[in-house]
Amino acid sequence: MRSHHDIDKEADRHYRKAIKFYEALARRAAAAGHAVDVFSGCLDQVGLAEMKSMVNWTGGNMVLTDSFVTAIFKQSFQRVLDKDEAGDLQMGFNATLEVQTTKELKVCGMIGPGVSAAKKSAMVSDTEIGVGGTTAWRLPAVTARTTVGVFFEVANQQSQALQPGSRGLVQFSTTYQHARGDYRMRVTTIARSWAEGASPDIPASFDQEAAAVLMARIAVFKAEAEEVGDVLRWLDRMLIRLCQKFGDYRRDDPASFRLGPSFSIYPQFMYHLRRSQFLQVFNSSPDETAFYRHCLFREDTTNSLTMIQPSLMSYGFEGAPAPVLLDSVSMKPDVILMLDTFFHILIWHGETIAEWRKAGYHEQPEYENLKLLLEAPVVDTQSLLVERMPVPRYIVCDQNGSQARFLVSKLNPSTSYSSTNQYGGGEAVLTDDVNVSTFLSALSGLAVKNAS
Repeated sequence: MRSHHDIDKEADRHYRKAIKFYEALARRAAAAGHAVDVFSGCLDQVGLAEMKSMVNWTGGNMVLTDSFVTAIFKQSFQRVLDKDEAGDLQMGFNATLEVQTTKELKVCGMIGPGVSAAKKSAMVSDTEIGVGGTTAWRLPAVTARTTVGVFFEVANQQSQALQPGSRGLVQFSTTYQHARGDYRMRVTTIARSWAEGASPDIPASFDQEAAAVLMARIAVFKAEAEEVGDVLRWLDRMLIRLCQKFGDYRRDDPASFRLGPSFSIYPQFMYHLRRSQFLQVFNSSPDETAFYRHCLFREDTTNSLTMIQPSLMSYGFEGAPAPVLLDSVSMKPDVILMLDTFFHILIWHGETIAEWRKAGYHEQPEYENLKLLLEAPVVDTQSLLVERMPVPRYIVCDQNGSQARFLVSKLNPSTSYSSTNQYGGGEAVLTDDVNVSTFLSALSGLAVKNAS
Protein backbone atom coordinates (compact mmCIF):
# COMPACT_ATOMS: atom_id res chain seq x y z
CA MET A 1 0.00 0.00 0.00
CA ARG A 2 1.03 3.62 -0.55
CA SER A 3 3.01 5.55 2.03
CA HIS A 4 3.37 9.28 2.75
CA HIS A 5 6.55 9.22 0.67
CA ASP A 6 4.65 7.78 -2.31
CA ILE A 7 1.99 10.47 -2.01
CA ASP A 8 4.54 13.29 -1.71
CA LYS A 9 6.42 12.02 -4.78
CA GLU A 10 3.11 11.41 -6.63
CA ALA A 11 4.11 7.78 -7.10
CA ASP A 12 0.53 6.69 -6.34
CA ARG A 13 -1.23 7.65 -9.55
CA HIS A 14 -4.71 6.91 -8.21
CA TYR A 15 -4.48 8.93 -4.96
CA ARG A 16 -5.40 12.40 -6.23
CA LYS A 17 -8.15 11.05 -8.47
CA ALA A 18 -9.63 9.17 -5.53
CA ILE A 19 -9.46 12.31 -3.38
CA LYS A 20 -11.46 14.29 -5.95
CA PHE A 21 -13.99 11.48 -6.33
CA TYR A 22 -14.70 11.19 -2.59
CA GLU A 23 -14.76 14.97 -2.13
CA ALA A 24 -17.51 15.17 -4.77
CA LEU A 25 -19.46 12.47 -2.92
CA ALA A 26 -18.90 14.30 0.37
CA ARG A 27 -20.37 17.53 -1.04
CA ARG A 28 -23.44 15.65 -2.29
CA ALA A 29 -23.89 13.91 1.05
CA ALA A 30 -23.51 17.15 3.02
CA ALA A 31 -25.95 18.98 0.73
CA ALA A 32 -28.51 16.23 1.35
CA GLY A 33 -27.89 16.30 5.11
CA HIS A 34 -26.37 12.80 5.26
CA ALA A 35 -23.54 11.84 7.60
CA VAL A 36 -21.05 9.14 6.61
CA ASP A 37 -19.41 6.87 9.20
CA VAL A 38 -16.40 4.72 8.34
CA PHE A 39 -15.42 1.80 10.58
CA SER A 40 -12.26 0.07 9.42
CA GLY A 41 -11.07 -3.27 10.79
CA CYS A 42 -7.96 -4.37 8.91
CA LEU A 43 -4.24 -4.79 9.55
CA ASP A 44 -3.52 -3.17 6.19
CA GLN A 45 -4.66 0.21 4.88
CA VAL A 46 -8.14 0.49 3.42
CA GLY A 47 -8.02 3.98 1.90
CA LEU A 48 -9.14 6.19 4.79
CA ALA A 49 -6.76 8.87 3.57
CA GLU A 50 -8.70 9.05 0.32
CA MET A 51 -12.13 8.79 1.99
CA LYS A 52 -11.47 11.22 4.86
CA SER A 53 -13.54 14.04 3.32
CA MET A 54 -16.61 11.77 3.38
CA VAL A 55 -16.36 11.70 7.18
CA ASN A 56 -14.79 15.06 7.99
CA TRP A 57 -17.20 17.11 5.89
CA THR A 58 -20.36 15.34 7.05
CA GLY A 59 -19.75 15.09 10.80
CA GLY A 60 -19.47 11.31 10.73
CA ASN A 61 -17.39 8.97 12.85
CA MET A 62 -14.10 7.42 11.83
CA VAL A 63 -12.77 4.36 13.68
CA LEU A 64 -9.53 2.60 12.76
CA THR A 65 -8.92 -0.86 14.25
CA ASP A 66 -6.96 -4.01 13.44
CA SER A 67 -10.03 -6.25 13.27
CA PHE A 68 -13.80 -6.20 13.57
CA VAL A 69 -13.61 -8.59 16.51
CA THR A 70 -11.71 -6.13 18.72
CA ALA A 71 -13.33 -4.29 21.64
CA ILE A 72 -12.37 -0.99 19.99
CA PHE A 73 -14.72 -1.66 17.07
CA LYS A 74 -17.54 -3.28 19.05
CA GLN A 75 -17.73 -0.67 21.80
CA SER A 76 -17.22 2.30 19.46
CA PHE A 77 -20.01 1.04 17.19
CA GLN A 78 -22.34 0.62 20.15
CA ARG A 79 -21.64 4.16 21.39
CA VAL A 80 -22.62 5.65 18.03
CA LEU A 81 -26.07 4.12 18.59
CA ASP A 82 -26.38 5.08 22.26
CA LYS A 83 -29.81 6.43 23.26
CA ASP A 84 -30.90 8.80 26.00
CA GLU A 85 -33.47 8.13 28.71
CA ALA A 86 -36.30 8.87 26.28
CA GLY A 87 -35.02 6.29 23.80
CA ASP A 88 -33.73 8.84 21.26
CA LEU A 89 -30.34 8.71 19.56
CA GLN A 90 -27.90 11.09 21.23
CA MET A 91 -27.24 13.17 18.14
CA GLY A 92 -28.72 15.88 15.97
CA PHE A 93 -29.05 15.95 12.20
CA ASN A 94 -28.76 18.40 9.30
CA ALA A 95 -27.45 21.20 11.50
CA THR A 96 -26.55 24.71 10.37
CA LEU A 97 -24.18 26.93 12.32
CA GLU A 98 -24.44 30.64 11.56
CA VAL A 99 -22.32 33.45 13.00
CA GLN A 100 -23.30 37.11 13.38
CA THR A 101 -20.86 39.80 14.58
CA THR A 102 -20.72 43.52 15.16
CA LYS A 103 -19.13 45.64 12.45
CA GLU A 104 -15.68 45.64 14.10
CA LEU A 105 -15.26 41.89 13.51
CA LYS A 106 -15.11 39.76 10.40
CA VAL A 107 -15.37 35.98 10.06
CA CYS A 108 -12.26 34.27 8.66
CA GLY A 109 -13.55 30.70 8.65
CA MET A 110 -14.24 27.50 10.53
CA ILE A 111 -12.26 24.32 11.13
CA GLY A 112 -14.37 21.37 12.18
CA PRO A 113 -16.74 18.67 10.94
CA GLY A 114 -18.71 20.63 8.38
CA VAL A 115 -18.84 22.32 4.97
CA SER A 116 -19.55 25.82 3.78
CA ALA A 117 -23.19 26.89 3.45
CA ALA A 118 -21.98 29.59 1.01
CA LYS A 119 -23.67 32.46 2.85
CA LYS A 120 -22.00 35.71 1.85
CA SER A 121 -22.27 38.93 3.82
CA ALA A 122 -20.31 42.02 4.80
CA MET A 123 -19.01 40.09 7.82
CA VAL A 124 -16.93 37.75 5.64
CA SER A 125 -13.20 38.44 5.85
CA ASP A 126 -10.85 38.43 2.88
CA THR A 127 -8.48 36.32 5.01
CA GLU A 128 -9.53 32.67 4.96
CA ILE A 129 -8.71 30.27 7.78
CA GLY A 130 -10.07 26.78 7.27
CA VAL A 131 -13.45 26.77 5.51
CA GLY A 132 -13.92 30.47 4.81
CA GLY A 133 -15.82 32.80 2.51
CA THR A 134 -19.06 32.34 4.45
CA THR A 135 -20.76 33.07 7.77
CA ALA A 136 -22.67 29.77 7.90
CA TRP A 137 -21.73 26.10 7.72
CA ARG A 138 -23.62 22.84 7.34
CA LEU A 139 -22.97 20.08 9.88
CA PRO A 140 -24.96 17.00 8.75
CA ALA A 141 -24.52 15.30 12.16
CA VAL A 142 -23.74 16.72 15.60
CA THR A 143 -23.40 15.25 19.07
CA ALA A 144 -22.78 16.66 22.53
CA ARG A 145 -19.05 16.19 21.84
CA THR A 146 -18.93 18.01 18.49
CA THR A 147 -16.63 21.03 18.62
CA VAL A 148 -15.77 23.53 15.90
CA GLY A 149 -13.20 26.32 15.83
CA VAL A 150 -14.39 29.64 14.38
CA PHE A 151 -11.80 32.31 13.57
CA PHE A 152 -12.25 36.09 13.44
CA GLU A 153 -10.21 39.17 12.69
CA VAL A 154 -10.54 42.73 13.92
CA ALA A 155 -11.59 44.86 10.96
CA ASN A 156 -11.95 48.25 12.67
CA GLN A 157 -10.35 51.07 10.71
CA GLN A 158 -7.61 53.08 12.42
CA SER A 159 -9.56 56.27 11.81
CA GLN A 160 -12.55 54.88 13.73
CA ALA A 161 -11.33 54.86 17.31
CA LEU A 162 -13.10 52.47 19.63
CA GLN A 163 -15.04 54.09 22.42
CA PRO A 164 -13.87 53.32 26.00
CA GLY A 165 -15.93 50.50 27.46
CA SER A 166 -17.37 49.45 24.10
CA ARG A 167 -17.88 45.77 23.38
CA GLY A 168 -17.71 43.44 20.42
CA LEU A 169 -20.53 40.93 20.03
CA VAL A 170 -20.51 37.46 18.48
CA GLN A 171 -23.65 35.37 18.12
CA PHE A 172 -23.68 31.66 17.28
CA SER A 173 -26.99 30.30 16.00
CA THR A 174 -27.27 26.51 15.62
CA THR A 175 -30.33 24.91 14.04
CA TYR A 176 -30.69 21.13 13.92
CA GLN A 177 -33.21 18.30 13.71
CA HIS A 178 -33.56 16.28 16.89
CA ALA A 179 -33.59 12.49 16.70
CA ARG A 180 -37.35 12.47 17.39
CA GLY A 181 -37.96 14.65 14.32
CA ASP A 182 -38.59 18.15 15.66
CA TYR A 183 -36.34 21.09 14.78
CA ARG A 184 -34.51 23.04 17.44
CA MET A 185 -32.46 26.22 17.58
CA ARG A 186 -29.79 27.14 20.09
CA VAL A 187 -28.47 30.70 20.18
CA THR A 188 -25.41 31.80 22.15
CA THR A 189 -24.36 35.44 22.29
CA ILE A 190 -21.08 36.55 23.82
CA ALA A 191 -19.72 40.05 24.48
CA ARG A 192 -16.10 41.01 24.95
CA SER A 193 -14.70 44.40 25.87
CA TRP A 194 -12.34 46.05 23.42
CA ALA A 195 -8.81 46.89 24.55
CA GLU A 196 -5.86 48.72 23.04
CA GLY A 197 -2.93 46.65 21.78
CA ALA A 198 -0.73 47.50 24.76
CA SER A 199 -3.44 46.97 27.37
CA PRO A 200 -2.58 44.59 30.26
CA ASP A 201 -6.09 43.14 29.90
CA ILE A 202 -5.02 41.23 26.78
CA PRO A 203 -2.32 39.01 28.35
CA ALA A 204 -4.40 38.67 31.53
CA SER A 205 -7.30 37.19 29.56
CA PHE A 206 -5.23 34.93 27.27
CA ASP A 207 -6.38 31.29 27.36
CA GLN A 208 -3.24 29.35 26.48
CA GLU A 209 -4.99 25.97 26.39
CA ALA A 210 -7.66 27.10 23.91
CA ALA A 211 -5.05 29.01 21.89
CA ALA A 212 -2.86 25.90 21.61
CA VAL A 213 -5.78 23.82 20.32
CA LEU A 214 -6.83 26.47 17.79
CA MET A 215 -3.25 26.81 16.54
CA ALA A 216 -3.07 23.03 16.27
CA ARG A 217 -6.21 22.98 14.13
CA ILE A 218 -4.83 25.65 11.82
CA ALA A 219 -1.46 23.90 11.54
CA VAL A 220 -2.99 20.51 10.77
CA PHE A 221 -5.45 22.05 8.29
CA LYS A 222 -2.50 23.72 6.53
CA ALA A 223 -0.57 20.43 6.58
CA GLU A 224 -3.27 18.85 4.42
CA ALA A 225 -2.26 21.10 1.53
CA GLU A 226 1.27 22.29 2.33
CA GLU A 227 4.63 20.74 3.08
CA VAL A 228 5.03 19.81 6.74
CA GLY A 229 8.34 21.68 6.87
CA ASP A 230 6.58 24.89 5.81
CA VAL A 231 3.93 24.37 8.49
CA LEU A 232 6.56 23.84 11.18
CA ARG A 233 8.34 27.04 10.17
CA TRP A 234 5.02 28.89 10.27
CA LEU A 235 4.38 27.57 13.79
CA ASP A 236 7.85 28.70 14.86
CA ARG A 237 7.29 32.19 13.46
CA MET A 238 3.96 32.54 15.23
CA LEU A 239 5.49 31.40 18.53
CA ILE A 240 8.44 33.79 18.22
CA ARG A 241 6.10 36.69 17.44
CA LEU A 242 3.98 35.91 20.50
CA CYS A 243 7.07 35.75 22.74
CA GLN A 244 8.34 39.05 21.36
CA LYS A 245 5.02 40.80 21.98
CA PHE A 246 4.15 39.44 25.42
CA GLY A 247 7.51 38.35 26.83
CA ASP A 248 9.52 40.34 29.37
CA TYR A 249 13.19 40.61 28.36
CA ARG A 250 16.17 42.81 27.62
CA ARG A 251 17.33 43.15 24.03
CA ASP A 252 19.93 40.50 23.07
CA ASP A 253 19.88 38.93 26.56
CA PRO A 254 18.28 35.44 26.40
CA ALA A 255 18.80 34.89 30.14
CA SER A 256 16.44 37.79 30.88
CA PHE A 257 13.52 36.32 28.93
CA ARG A 258 10.35 35.60 30.94
CA LEU A 259 6.74 34.80 30.05
CA GLY A 260 3.83 35.67 32.32
CA PRO A 261 1.61 33.01 33.93
CA SER A 262 -0.96 33.30 31.14
CA PHE A 263 1.66 32.23 28.57
CA SER A 264 4.00 30.05 30.63
CA ILE A 265 3.06 26.61 29.26
CA TYR A 266 2.06 27.66 25.74
CA PRO A 267 5.60 27.08 24.32
CA GLN A 268 5.54 23.54 25.74
CA PHE A 269 2.29 22.85 23.91
CA MET A 270 3.93 24.01 20.68
CA TYR A 271 6.96 21.80 21.37
CA HIS A 272 4.78 18.71 21.75
CA LEU A 273 2.61 19.70 18.76
CA ARG A 274 5.71 19.85 16.57
CA ARG A 275 6.63 16.30 17.65
CA SER A 276 3.09 14.92 17.48
CA GLN A 277 1.69 12.41 15.00
CA PHE A 278 -0.41 15.22 13.52
CA LEU A 279 2.62 16.82 11.89
CA GLN A 280 5.35 14.15 12.10
CA VAL A 281 4.04 11.44 9.78
CA PHE A 282 7.22 9.38 9.43
CA ASN A 283 6.00 6.52 11.62
CA SER A 284 2.34 6.60 10.53
CA SER A 285 0.52 5.34 7.47
CA PRO A 286 -1.66 7.79 5.50
CA ASP A 287 -4.76 6.09 6.95
CA GLU A 288 -3.50 6.52 10.52
CA THR A 289 -2.67 10.17 9.90
CA ALA A 290 -6.17 10.76 8.49
CA PHE A 291 -7.70 9.15 11.60
CA TYR A 292 -5.59 11.17 14.05
CA ARG A 293 -6.34 14.47 12.30
CA HIS A 294 -10.05 13.63 12.09
CA CYS A 295 -10.21 13.30 15.89
CA LEU A 296 -8.35 16.57 16.47
CA PHE A 297 -10.80 18.46 14.24
CA ARG A 298 -13.86 17.45 16.28
CA GLU A 299 -12.82 17.07 19.94
CA ASP A 300 -13.02 19.68 22.69
CA THR A 301 -10.14 21.55 24.30
CA THR A 302 -9.46 19.01 27.05
CA ASN A 303 -9.31 16.01 24.72
CA SER A 304 -7.35 17.92 22.09
CA LEU A 305 -4.75 18.95 24.64
CA THR A 306 -4.46 15.31 25.69
CA MET A 307 -3.69 14.44 22.06
CA ILE A 308 -1.08 17.20 21.80
CA GLN A 309 0.53 16.76 25.21
CA PRO A 310 -0.52 13.44 26.79
CA SER A 311 -1.09 13.17 30.52
CA LEU A 312 1.12 10.97 32.70
CA MET A 313 0.22 9.65 36.16
CA SER A 314 2.66 7.96 38.55
CA TYR A 315 1.75 5.28 41.10
CA GLY A 316 4.20 4.31 43.83
CA PHE A 317 4.54 3.23 47.45
CA GLU A 318 5.56 6.69 48.66
CA GLY A 319 2.21 8.42 48.26
CA ALA A 320 -1.06 8.82 46.39
CA PRO A 321 -1.15 8.72 42.58
CA ALA A 322 0.00 12.05 41.16
CA PRO A 323 0.57 13.64 37.74
CA VAL A 324 4.23 13.78 36.77
CA LEU A 325 6.27 15.42 34.04
CA LEU A 326 5.90 13.97 30.56
CA ASP A 327 9.62 13.38 30.72
CA SER A 328 12.06 10.50 30.61
CA VAL A 329 13.02 11.34 34.19
CA SER A 330 9.63 9.94 35.27
CA MET A 331 10.54 6.40 34.15
CA LYS A 332 11.73 4.84 37.40
CA PRO A 333 12.05 1.12 38.18
CA ASP A 334 9.89 1.24 41.33
CA VAL A 335 6.80 3.02 39.93
CA ILE A 336 3.85 2.35 37.64
CA LEU A 337 3.01 4.97 35.01
CA MET A 338 -0.33 5.52 33.27
CA LEU A 339 -0.15 7.36 29.96
CA ASP A 340 -3.24 8.83 28.30
CA THR A 341 -2.72 9.97 24.70
CA PHE A 342 -6.48 9.92 23.90
CA PHE A 343 -5.81 7.21 21.29
CA HIS A 344 -4.00 4.92 23.73
CA ILE A 345 -4.31 4.16 27.43
CA LEU A 346 -1.01 2.63 28.53
CA ILE A 347 0.01 1.16 31.87
CA TRP A 348 3.79 0.89 32.23
CA HIS A 349 5.46 -1.17 34.97
CA GLY A 350 8.96 -0.20 36.09
CA GLU A 351 11.59 -2.90 35.99
CA THR A 352 11.44 -3.66 39.74
CA ILE A 353 7.63 -3.70 39.82
CA ALA A 354 7.56 -6.01 36.78
CA GLU A 355 9.98 -8.46 38.42
CA TRP A 356 7.87 -8.57 41.59
CA ARG A 357 4.73 -9.14 39.54
CA LYS A 358 6.31 -11.96 37.53
CA ALA A 359 7.49 -13.56 40.77
CA GLY A 360 3.90 -13.58 42.00
CA TYR A 361 4.52 -11.49 45.13
CA HIS A 362 1.19 -9.69 44.68
CA GLU A 363 -0.63 -13.00 45.16
CA GLN A 364 0.83 -13.46 48.65
CA PRO A 365 -1.10 -12.00 51.63
CA GLU A 366 1.94 -10.26 53.10
CA TYR A 367 2.34 -8.20 49.89
CA GLU A 368 -1.17 -6.77 49.85
CA ASN A 369 0.23 -3.29 49.21
CA LEU A 370 1.80 -4.48 45.92
CA LYS A 371 -1.51 -5.95 44.84
CA LEU A 372 -3.29 -2.66 45.54
CA LEU A 373 -0.59 -0.76 43.67
CA LEU A 374 -1.02 -2.96 40.58
CA GLU A 375 -4.80 -2.61 40.69
CA ALA A 376 -4.93 1.19 41.16
CA PRO A 377 -4.09 2.28 37.57
CA VAL A 378 -6.34 -0.43 36.12
CA VAL A 379 -9.29 0.96 38.09
CA ASP A 380 -8.51 4.54 37.04
CA THR A 381 -8.41 3.65 33.35
CA GLN A 382 -11.93 2.20 33.36
CA SER A 383 -13.64 5.60 33.42
CA LEU A 384 -11.58 6.72 30.41
CA LEU A 385 -12.40 3.55 28.49
CA VAL A 386 -16.12 3.95 29.22
CA GLU A 387 -16.47 7.64 28.30
CA ARG A 388 -14.25 8.06 25.25
CA MET A 389 -15.26 7.81 21.62
CA PRO A 390 -13.63 6.18 19.73
CA VAL A 391 -12.56 3.69 22.37
CA PRO A 392 -8.80 4.01 22.96
CA ARG A 393 -6.41 1.11 22.58
CA TYR A 394 -5.52 -0.41 25.98
CA ILE A 395 -1.88 -1.42 26.48
CA VAL A 396 -0.08 -2.97 29.46
CA CYS A 397 3.71 -3.19 29.19
CA ASP A 398 6.93 -3.42 31.17
CA GLN A 399 10.03 -1.27 31.16
CA ASN A 400 12.28 -2.16 28.20
CA GLY A 401 9.44 -4.16 26.63
CA SER A 402 8.55 -3.76 22.96
CA GLN A 403 5.30 -1.88 23.61
CA ALA A 404 7.02 0.57 25.94
CA ARG A 405 7.82 2.46 22.73
CA PHE A 406 4.31 4.00 22.90
CA LEU A 407 5.37 5.73 26.12
CA VAL A 408 8.97 6.54 25.21
CA SER A 409 7.97 8.22 21.94
CA LYS A 410 5.84 10.76 23.83
CA LEU A 411 8.34 11.70 26.52
CA ASN A 412 10.54 14.73 26.57
CA PRO A 413 14.03 13.22 26.08
CA SER A 414 15.75 15.11 28.89
CA THR A 415 17.97 12.03 29.33
CA SER A 416 19.35 10.66 26.09
CA TYR A 417 22.55 9.07 24.85
CA SER A 418 23.94 12.54 24.20
CA SER A 419 22.72 14.48 27.25
CA THR A 420 21.80 14.25 30.91
CA ASN A 421 19.12 16.04 32.89
CA GLN A 422 19.32 18.29 35.89
CA TYR A 423 16.92 16.18 37.97
CA GLY A 424 18.89 12.94 37.92
CA GLY A 425 17.51 9.44 37.38
CA GLY A 426 15.24 8.27 34.60
CA GLU A 427 15.85 6.08 31.60
CA ALA A 428 17.91 7.31 28.67
CA VAL A 429 15.93 7.79 25.45
CA LEU A 430 17.63 6.89 22.19
CA THR A 431 16.63 9.83 20.03
CA ASP A 432 18.12 12.79 18.19
CA ASP A 433 15.13 15.03 19.05
CA VAL A 434 15.92 18.12 21.07
CA ASN A 435 14.43 18.28 24.56
CA VAL A 436 12.14 20.96 25.96
CA SER A 437 14.98 22.78 27.67
CA THR A 438 16.97 23.11 24.44
CA PHE A 439 13.83 24.16 22.55
CA LEU A 440 12.97 26.89 25.08
CA SER A 441 16.56 28.13 25.16
CA ALA A 442 16.57 28.49 21.38
CA LEU A 443 13.17 30.21 21.53
CA SER A 444 14.45 32.72 24.09
CA GLY A 445 17.47 33.50 21.95
CA LEU A 446 15.40 34.10 18.82
CA ALA A 447 12.78 36.17 20.63
CA VAL A 448 15.27 38.65 22.11
CA LYS A 449 17.49 38.69 19.04
CA ASN A 450 14.76 39.51 16.54
CA ALA A 451 13.01 42.00 18.80
CA SER A 452 12.56 45.39 17.20
